[in-house]
Amino acid sequence: MSTLQISLAILGIVFLGLVLAYNAWAYRRAAPRKARPQGQAAHGTNAALRQEPDLGGVDITQASTHPAAPAPVGAEPEAAPAAGQAFDLGHVEPGLEAPFALAAAAPLQAQAAHAAGPSVAPAVAAPAAPSPVAPSATPAGSGVLPAATRPQLDALLDAIAQLPLEQPLAGEAILQAQPTTRRAGSKLFQVEGRNLLSGQWEIVRAGQRYDQLQAGVQLANRLGALNEIEFSEFVAKVQTFADSLNVGVELPDMLHEVFRARELDQFASQHDAQLNFMLRPTRAAWSPGYIAQHAGALGFVPAAMPGRMVLPAAEPGLPPLLTLAFDAQAAQAEDLDRTAVYDVLLSLDVPQVAQTQAPFERLCEVLQRLGVAMDGVLCDPDGNPLPLPMLEQIGVDLSGLYAALSARDFAAGSPLARRLFS
Repeated sequence: MSTLQISLAILGIVFLGLVLAYNAWAYRRAAPRKARPQGQAAHGTNAALRQEPDLGGVDITQASTHPAAPAPVGAEPEAAPAAGQAFDLGHVEPGLEAPFALAAAAPLQAQAAHAAGPSVAPAVAAPAAPSPVAPSATPAGSGVLPAATRPQLDALLDAIAQLPLEQPLAGEAILQAQPTTRRAGSKLFQVEGRNLLSGQWEIVRAGQRYDQLQAGVQLANRLGALNEIEFSEFVAKVQTFADSLNVGVELPDMLHEVFRARELDQFASQHDAQLNFMLRPTRAAWSPGYIAQHAGALGFVPAAMPGRMVLPAAEPGLPPLLTLAFDAQAAQAEDLDRTAVYDVLLSLDVPQVAQTQAPFERLCEVLQRLGVAMDGVLCDPDGNPLPLPMLEQIGVDLSGLYAALSARDFAAGSPLARRLFS
């Protein structure tokens, strides 16, 4: 074999090696990022989280440590919009999409009853309720109800029928006569009794006696306002319940309650906001394990649905602060390390979480840290890159929304707000 042939053979082998090396490098670069082993993950994640990139003037650390206090319930905030004014949380520069979706309720069916004038007080005053006390701090025999038995019916949110009793009834008899379903159409139906011993309204329980009863149906939720058909179903349920107990019933006026429901639905549709932000990888895709590892480092825990994680609230039983979601099919794949995920959606249901928990500030913090640790870019729900300074304007708009909800006695995170925006 001549020298020329040997040289060409060597060059061919070298060239083939370079091609194989390049293909291997390109494959590794394009392959989904995998979760690191436990020891390496903690070190690598903590190192990435220590970086603090600029978020367009939003001081996330200070905002999370010192959240703004919510406006007092029932107070009239200085800058709160009028009752009929919609909140524009999605105002952006031309050519950009809003960074979240506004969850609208059913279409408006009637004008607000109190649109004229600055007051946004409801048409019917809520009955006085005992001040809530934490169950763990409730001494035995104090008469204060645990959270599971406290009344939920409220004239602000429910059409209520009274069932006066001539003599006290046992809780077992009442429970046996109650309707089997707890819905009137798409609205929640509930029965409560006044405890003979404590004198407080509560959910009916076995082993207790009650001297008064009331039944209510929710006026509005995210599916829309209570309509005439649903109210008629409520009346039928209450009448059957009263006949089973052989007691009378005092029903509210249908036209009045349906009008209240439409007015409340209008308010809810103008003050409902669900913020959605997307993170997309700048280079290689992510694997489900990679996402779960970095989200878990920030406090997220797996939810019941595949591809979903939640950041729990500080108090058990409350809705989660934030929700993280990605492709459910990818989360159930056989080989999670080789399954590619190209976007992650982070969501905040504004009316469901109290302002005192600083949920928006926490959302900004999570977006920042995940973006740094996972090499992701912030986008709107449609995948369009989002200018970071817009987060600051969204925070300002949310302050006005929180104030308006509090002025109407539907403060974000309160039981009434969680029911209305459900």
